[in-house]
Amino acid sequence: LPWWAAVLGSVFAMAIGKQIFGGLGHNIFNPALIGRAFLMTTFPVLMTTWANPITLDTISGASPLGMLKFEHQTVSLYHLFTGNVSGSLGEASALAIIIGGIYLLGRRYADWRIPLSYLATVAGLSGIFWLINPGYGSPSFHLLAGGLMLGAIFMATDPVTTPITRQGRWLFGVGAGVLVVVIRLWGGYPEGVMFSILLMNALTPLVNRHTIPVQLGGRKK
Repeated sequence: LPWWAAVLGSVFAMAIGKQIFGGLGHNIFNPALIGRAFLMTTFPVLMTTWANPITLDTISGASPLGMLKFEHQTVSLYHLFTGNVSGSLGEASALAIIIGGIYLLGRRYADWRIPLSYLATVAGLSGIFWLINPGYGSPSFHLLAGGLMLGAIFMATDPVTTPITRQGRWLFGVGAGVLVVVIRLWGGYPEGVMFSILLMNALTPLVNRHTIPVQLGGRKK
């Protein structure tokens, strides 16, 4: 990815994703994902071209999800786990992401309900469709491939753009998981993590409204 594209995405994320809503703590959508979505729609070729690992730097290849969707090929689970695959920066190695997630959860910087419900929903739904048609990919493949681990642990746990209630966080994770599976299996893009989190960000005010307990003698607004 050229440096100017990264700068452009960062500026868009801060200006449109955060400042337009009133600054820190007032944004509805995850700014990082807003910036990524902008680059994905504006420069799709730049955002979906990766260098193959252990080859010449000038040779590019498809991501594991792209290989499954368009070429009906899968990648070794070991390579997915260790990061020896093509992919975006920060999402290739599930092992590194899990280590970071353990630290965040251990320090209570992130709530465990959203990652758990998110990943469990993807595993359950993808497992059902895998039993129906093995061409859809196994649950293990869907958990380790693409940006699911990164999104579930680092993006979906943003306290500003996710529900404030425990019940709401469960609903957020389940909803995002359903959207990921639907987009991956039947959508135009091979990956759906970014879109699933942004869509659930948009629904967060509604989720909060219906999950915040009503005080005695009061009513929901």
